[in-house]
Amino acid sequence: MENHHHHHHQPPPPPPPQQPYPPSQTSPTTTSSSFHHLLQQQHQQLQMFWNYQRQEIETVSDFKNHQLPLARIKKIMKADEDVRMISAEAPILFAKACELFILELTIRSWLHAEENKRRTLQKNDIAAAITRTDIFDFLVDIVPRDDNVKEEAVVGAAAAAGVPYYYPPMGAAAGVMMGQPAMQPWQTMWQAEERAAAVGYDDGGMSLVIHELL
Repeated sequence: MENHHHHHHQPPPPPPPQQPYPPSQTSPTTTSSSFHHLLQQQHQQLQMFWNYQRQEIETVSDFKNHQLPLARIKKIMKADEDVRMISAEAPILFAKACELFILELTIRSWLHAEENKRRTLQKNDIAAAITRTDIFDFLVDIVPRDDNVKEEAVVGAAAAAGVPYYYPPMGAAAGVMMGQPAMQPWQTMWQAEERAAAVGYDDGGMSLVIHELL
């Protein structure tokens, strides 16, 4: 009688357990996902800002009161020797352009401060916002920077590509920043400007706005 040998196939050994990332390190996938989520939040905040500004400009009816003194703007315009006459509406347009410039640069600087988990806007945040944004490159040689800002600017180069300058109108968009309720830094600016208007720019109101920023 023939002996039948039954060959039992052993299952392959289980793979070695994967080593978890040390507490001080983060999975590259997680880091990339968090950064992408952060860019989306920044994109939403800037969209909300420009959407609000567009609506405000379309509905404005008061052209006599301005956040910035028209006389000061007109004086700066006349600093160019080639400028002889200035129409009444030109300083008004410059005033609004300067206001939007200050507000957007403040928002981009504040986003950089939040990336670094700070609640105080610093010169380095402004320098980083300028370095990241192509349209602000004319300020690179004016705003002082340190080595850390230059390194952060390289890391944040993707942010410049992901957060362009201008956004078309959109509906209200809610977002969160690092797990916290959405911050709208321009609201602080509006509050500061309202208080400055109450004080009067010639009576220290402009200093109040600058103090709010610094």
